[in-house]
Amino acid sequence: MPDTPPDTPPDTLGPTGVTADDIRARVGGLVAAHDPATTDPVEFLGHRFDAGLAWVHFPPGRGGLGAPRALQHVAEQELAAAGAPPPNNLRNPLGLGMAAPTIAVHGTDEQRTRLLRPLWTGAEVWCQLFSEPGAGSDLAGLATRAVRDGDAWIVTGQKVWTSFAHKARWAMLLARTDPDLPKHQGLTYFFVDMTLPGVEVRPLRQATGQAEFNEVFLTDVRVPDTMRVDEPGNGWAVSNTTLMNERVAIGAAEAPREAGAIGAVAALWRERPDLRTPGLHDRVVRAWVDAEVARLANERIRQQLAAGKPGPEGSAAKMSYARINQDTTRLWLELAAEEGLAYDDWEMRRIELGGTEGERAPGYYYLRAKGNSIEGGTTEILRGVIADRVLELPREPRNDTKLPWMEIPR
Repeated sequence: MPDTPPDTPPDTLGPTGVTADDIRARVGGLVAAHDPATTDPVEFLGHRFDAGLAWVHFPPGRGGLGAPRALQHVAEQELAAAGAPPPNNLRNPLGLGMAAPTIAVHGTDEQRTRLLRPLWTGAEVWCQLFSEPGAGSDLAGLATRAVRDGDAWIVTGQKVWTSFAHKARWAMLLARTDPDLPKHQGLTYFFVDMTLPGVEVRPLRQATGQAEFNEVFLTDVRVPDTMRVDEPGNGWAVSNTTLMNERVAIGAAEAPREAGAIGAVAALWRERPDLRTPGLHDRVVRAWVDAEVARLANERIRQQLAAGKPGPEGSAAKMSYARINQDTTRLWLELAAEEGLAYDDWEMRRIELGGTEGERAPGYYYLRAKGNSIEGGTTEILRGVIADRVLELPREPRNDTKLPWMEIPR
């Protein structure tokens, strides 16, 4: 039975009476003072943060205006009409998708002041130090230790599958601070400066030949207590905020019709009648319908997010995305026949932030899609979240939730 985190803490960000007209006036003032046509794009992002137009529902001075979250689309529309650079979460995907909402809800004022602006502009990239080689999908079973030492915590352990750790200045870290408590209760959350002594990052080569991920070794890393998030022992609840936002970011990203692999399949089907067979016709139609249903369902989740906070439905979106992308890339490979087996590049490379791989052969996407059911929460874990929190089914009995972590067999 997978772990089911507690309910997301209350969203502490509240509206302050800001209207859509206020947002439009703010955008007008921003572009008048900093012409998007002549201002460096990164510099413009900084001015946008200072104007409260990064996340309009964040507090004033923290990149927002305390406006209703639903007004974010007004800011985006007005900025696009004014020729501002389009939002591109690839400049700092984990920072924007996971760290920012965690900082906003659980961070101290000092942490928000120090961290949010460079996170928004992409000047400081973030990664996530959650997964461990010994804990598998059982996040609450992690073994990385943090021991209090005066005004700091000494952190020792190993993390794995850490995207962008080789680029990151900051990390979201979950560590065990009390091994005598049950595994969900003895955890504490930290923001860790990846330049601290004792942090070592090693690349992991994937089946695609690339190295998007890393192992991270933490050896007596001294993390200031000022970078602790929430109270000691409350790390599981804080991590829930991060994980819920992660699954929405992965599974419910905005996309036009026929975006991604289904677009390539549809284009190949239209352009290459010589590749068609009756059996493939049925599968192409089914894949197209699945992709469109998922796209429309994701749009509903985004609307739900605009009205409040991410819920467990994001787990369903992420799980559906993984299945559909794996099925579609397999279909793409079969449709392309022997041409799809050609693999253009096995060189070990790292994808740059904000960059893309460009056009690759179907075999690359087929291999890369295998990771979709692992990254951001395994499919097995997400099924448990849906069973518990969406369907409210009886929970599977388990015998390790009340035992001290030290006494759990490993």
